[in-house]
This record gives sequence, structure tokens and C-alpha cells, in this order.
Amino acid sequence: MSSLFSYLGRPAVSVLREMGRMVLFLFYALWMLFRAPGKPIPILKQIKFIGAKSFFVIFLTAAFTGMVLGLQGYYTLTKTGTEGMLGSVVALSLIRELGPVLAALMVTGRAGSAITAEIGIMRITEQIDALETMALEPFKYLMSPKILAALVALPLLCSIFDVVGIAGGYLVGVKMMGLNPGAYINGMEKSVEWKDVYSGLVKSVSFGFIISWVCCYKGFYTTRGAEGVSRSTTDAVVMSSVLILIWDYFLTSVMM
Repeated sequence: MSSLFSYLGRPAVSVLREMGRMVLFLFYALWMLFRAPGKPIPILKQIKFIGAKSFFVIFLTAAFTGMVLGLQGYYTLTKTGTEGMLGSVVALSLIRELGPVLAALMVTGRAGSAITAEIGIMRITEQIDALETMALEPFKYLMSPKILAALVALPLLCSIFDVVGIAGGYLVGVKMMGLNPGAYINGMEKSVEWKDVYSGLVKSVSFGFIISWVCCYKGFYTTRGAEGVSRSTTDAVVMSSVLILIWDYFLTSVMM
């Protein structure tokens, strides 16, 4: 019986230890973020890496997401004779849910994985140990710029996603399906409120924080050489994606 409890308890203790270490990492990262946010140049470089270099994938994803929403929405609404509400359906779906979530998932796959790999390689090549030996704070030079950049870049990318997605829905609904353009735009104007935009922006900021936190943490505690880097990168992408979806549900339930 004791061996059974030991077999079942060992993974649970390991998970709790990992969670505790992640929380301590988060608290220390936040403390260093306000105490020593770092110089502007590294932050701007990270904004360029996370934000500007993700523009193309965000643009493509948003365009085809909006086009699919326009196509499926028009097909569904014509069954009830309410195709004039297509603009409302596309805009609200993108602004409240799909824009923040899909933008965050794309950034996780493109930039989050690279952040984890970069920090992980610095860990296994002892560059982080060298910083600590020289009495230089790794969080100031490595973590803080990435966290601040993600908090700035994600809302901007989410806004671009919403605009491009709505334009994609307009292209399909109006230009291809023959919907009245005035009905499409009027439906958006009547249904979209400031709280919808605010909800999407709050989600995008929180998703940016989750991505930077998880990816920096996984990279910082990388072990066992190249295999450890690949494992940390995979774990970071999977964990960030799952946490984004879970946190999205809780935020949606609170901000309805």
C-alpha cells in the first residue's frame, strides 16, 4: 500500500513543485519589472521581434479567418433570413474572441518558441551563469524586455487581426455573396460597443503576459543540452496555448 501511495504521490509532488517554482519566478519577474525594467533599446528590439516580425503571419491568419467567418456566417444566416446581421457576427466574433485568441496562439508558435530556445541555449552554454558571476541580473537583461515587449505588441497585433479579419468578412460577404455593403457596416456599428473592444484588448494584454512568462520560465530552467532545449520549447508552446484557452474562458465568464 505504501508503494502505491508513493507511486501516485511522486507525480503530484513534482507537479506542485513545478507550480510553486513558476509562481516564484512570476513574482520575481514582476518585482524586477518594476524595479529594473531595463533600457529602451532592448525593449524596442523585442517589440520588433515579437510584434513587427509577426505581422505577416497575423495578417494571413486574420484575412482567412475573416473570410471563413463571412462564408459560414452568410450560409447560416440565410437560413433564417437575417443575412444583414453578417457584419455584426463577424465583428463581434473577431473582436471579443477570435482576434485575441488566434493572435496569441500565432505569436506563441512564432515568437514564444524562439524566446524559449534563445534563453534555453544561453542556459546550457552557461551564458546566464556568466551574467550571475559578473553580478549582472539576468531578469533585467533577459526577462524584463521580453515581458514588456509582449505587453505592448500583443494588443497592437490583436487590433490588426480584428481590422484585417473584418475586411476579409466584408470581401466575402459583400463582394462575393452580394450582401448590401451598407447592411454589413451598419450591423457592425449597431452591435459593437466599447466594452467589446475593451474586452478584446484586456485579453490580448493578459495573453501577452502569459506567453512571455511561460516561455521565459521554460527557457530559464532548461537542462540536459540540446535535447533539453527542444523539450523546453515544446513544453512552452503547449503550456502557453493551453493557459491562453483556459484564461480566455475565465475572462469571458467575468466580462460578459
